[in-house]
Amino acid sequence: MNTHRKTARLAGFLYLIVVLTGFFSLMYVPSKLIVWENPALTFQNISSSVQLFRLSIVSSMICYIAFTLLPLALYQLLKEVNGSYAKLMVILALISVPISFINLQSKFSVLTLIEGADYLKVLDIKQLQAQMMLLLSNYNKGLLIAQVFWGLWLFPFGYLVCKSGFLPKILGIFLMMGCFGYLLNVFGRTVFSHFSDYALSNYITLPATIGEIGTCLWLLLVGVQNKKVNQN
Repeated sequence: MNTHRKTARLAGFLYLIVVLTGFFSLMYVPSKLIVWENPALTFQNISSSVQLFRLSIVSSMICYIAFTLLPLALYQLLKEVNGSYAKLMVILALISVPISFINLQSKFSVLTLIEGADYLKVLDIKQLQAQMMLLLSNYNKGLLIAQVFWGLWLFPFGYLVCKSGFLPKILGIFLMMGCFGYLLNVFGRTVFSHFSDYALSNYITLPATIGEIGTCLWLLLVGVQNKKVNQN
């Protein structure tokens, strides 16, 4: 059980890195720099805060590295509960990692536009702004593809949490609900061009947020306690 406790704390620490870096790169920085209705202001914001934009890229890289290690740590913790579900959890989680890294290329291209390489001098400022917004939009579309797997891995993960006996079942339920929330968000934004105008879009991924942050804090602060692992 001491090994399980250490593994749980490691998983919680990795999860915390994912949560903090993900919040910084996906929510905080975009809220400070990007104004979708105003390309000129967005271009100015990123140009004047290019270091913050660079930090968001680094933060994403750290997030994806931690997310590569996280399911492996969780596998060691939960494989005794159900080996098949534990393997499925790892596979679905890891599929998202190369997608996420490749998607960062759009942000690097934004840096190229902002820094104004010599071969870009043939473009006027409005063309540069339009290119930048296109790249930022492409980045967000790439995130939707990654979100398919950010959602899918939560179902086997949530099932394992429910069946574990040493993690709260309620967190497992939220994780499984989060799976469907992510998928509905992806399909909704793909099918409906103004999906973000619906009030539902603001809450659809909330179960995943509650489940993931709750599990992160439980693993980090409580661990596995002295409970016997339930096998199924």
